[in-house]
Amino acid sequence: MDYKTAGVDINAGEEFVRLIKPQVRQTFTGGVMTDIGAFGGFFQPDFSAYSNPVLVSSIDGVGTKLKVASEVGRFDTIGACLVNHCVNDILVCGAKPLFFLDYYACGKLMPAMAADVVRGMVAACRENACALIGGETAEMPGVYAKDDFDLAGTIVGIVERDRIINGSAITEGDVMIGLSSTGLHTNGYSLARKVLEGKLGEGADKLKGTIGDELLKVHRSYLPVIEPLLASESIRGMSHVTGGGLTGNTMRVMPDGLGLDVDWGSWPEPAIFDIIRREGSVPEEDMRRTFNLGIGLVVIVAADDVDRIMTDLKSKQENAYIIGRIVRL
Repeated sequence: MDYKTAGVDINAGEEFVRLIKPQVRQTFTGGVMTDIGAFGGFFQPDFSAYSNPVLVSSIDGVGTKLKVASEVGRFDTIGACLVNHCVNDILVCGAKPLFFLDYYACGKLMPAMAADVVRGMVAACRENACALIGGETAEMPGVYAKDDFDLAGTIVGIVERDRIINGSAITEGDVMIGLSSTGLHTNGYSLARKVLEGKLGEGADKLKGTIGDELLKVHRSYLPVIEPLLASESIRGMSHVTGGGLTGNTMRVMPDGLGLDVDWGSWPEPAIFDIIRREGSVPEEDMRRTFNLGIGLVVIVAADDVDRIMTDLKSKQENAYIIGRIVRL
């Protein structure tokens, strides 16, 4: 009996590291001080542009979107989904990303497949100017079945203390602007998979590819769109629409006594959501609590700033919609 016979292949782990090292180095920014493979990732931030910097961190996963990737046999998007999800989570606080770490756990390590996952992370980290400075790969037979794997990531970003966005400035009459999603992003997949079981290879009305292709679309990052707006200090609150839907997530930043008046018909809903609704006879309340329904980020601004911000967003070809107002409960 040896370790490989017990289910853990050290050679596969070493091969995986060899495959990803050149990719991961492409994400390194000026603050990175260590190469992949060290016991810890060292990062020296440049605080020269800040007077009172605050570090912001978040951790998340991509849920059962992993099962869709496995069924379709395509693994190059879920890594990007993980990074972008985490970027958006700190972005709504006003923070920009500095570095990212991942955790990849599996029943049996397949280096080429795992490298595809990392390739997606690398692409997203480069697009967000975020360094991938380390991670953990865990082969755990007995905890995971042979073909099962899980994925999680931690991000650390930075924001000026007096520029933190926490919703405290939101007042009655403020306007909600919704930015379009690319589809399900990384939430609601347990329901979507149940409804669409056995149909991932099929096409459907208004879809350009298969249902599986639609479900594997990358969870977009809103950093390129929002970062220019942060300097204007026009944003009073933001929410990243993930599990819990538009209402549940936006209420997380509402001051006491305030609520949302959402115009649910004010934006075009991607076709995949109506396919899920019809195929599963899913109640509308469940659709709204489970999925983003086409709005991935909500930006809350004063009514006087709406026209200027909408003009700016549309000049960048951003699909942005006025989706409701803040009301007194």
